[in-house]
Amino acid sequence: MKREKLTVGTRESKLACLQTDQVINKIQSLFPHLKIDILHITTGGDKVLDRPIAELGGRGVFVKELEEALLDGRVDLVVHSLKDLPTDMPDGLTLACVLNREDARDVFLSNSAESFQQLAAGSTVATSSRRRAAQLKALRQDLKFIDMRGNIPTRVRKLEEGQCDAMILAAAGLHRLDLQDKIKEYLAPEQVTPAAGQGVLAVECRQEDEDIQSLLQQIEDRNTRYEITAERAFLDCLGGGCSVPAGVLAKFSEKTDTLQIDACVAALDGSRVFRATKQGPAAEAASLGLSLAREIEDLGAGAVLEQLRQSTPNVVSPP
Repeated sequence: MKREKLTVGTRESKLACLQTDQVINKIQSLFPHLKIDILHITTGGDKVLDRPIAELGGRGVFVKELEEALLDGRVDLVVHSLKDLPTDMPDGLTLACVLNREDARDVFLSNSAESFQQLAAGSTVATSSRRRAAQLKALRQDLKFIDMRGNIPTRVRKLEEGQCDAMILAAAGLHRLDLQDKIKEYLAPEQVTPAAGQGVLAVECRQEDEDIQSLLQQIEDRNTRYEITAERAFLDCLGGGCSVPAGVLAKFSEKTDTLQIDACVAALDGSRVFRATKQGPAAEAASLGLSLAREIEDLGAGAVLEQLRQSTPNVVSPP
């Protein structure tokens, strides 16, 4: 690596900074001579907190400004939570590496119940995710689901203040913030299938910067790359994350060099949930994800997705 300095772009939240530090530490363990600066960038999703994520227009509400900083040269690479990153990459940028995955599951937090099923009828459950709400409505039609925005510590505080009875979040964020003690229950993926890329850290850079891509390949986790390739191919076939209530989780087996992919699409009202599973060689990750998407559409999810496309602006937001 001939460069002496890199500038890394990141969102400003505590979680985003922790995740960026994790990437920087891995880079500097291999290239200790590098001087690495951090540029904090506020995204549209960080600015607008009074509207549901699905209603925010534009490309990737938590990534657009980071990608603009890459394209205009203010930063050399940016760190994302992969589930925030749309599947349609802008010209000139590339998903250069992914790191080892944290726990991909969603989790249940509450001060009034020990598990989701123990919640009293009529309880208020907070989540900013259509995917989570749709799958959970299929399990419990007697609950009220509300949108709640803000970073993880803010949302946990709102729960503790009694602004809701329960909350659904990603396990990975709570783990990274050392807030595991707030978790009451880990939700089984076969009941609440996670978002594509959930729990994975991703690094994006310019395609022309081959030296940076070469550097980042040295911290890449190959097994995770197989998983997210299948997951993102599945999501891309369904619309690239356009507020689609779809979940997908791929698991790589080193023993057999294969993937198992579990996926679902749920109607927003929870009236229907379509689930499908596929296994195959990890080397065919993208085609497996694509095939699974077509299979789940044929099961009946296609009609649900078409109805969503007609009623929802084609905006990209994190699942």
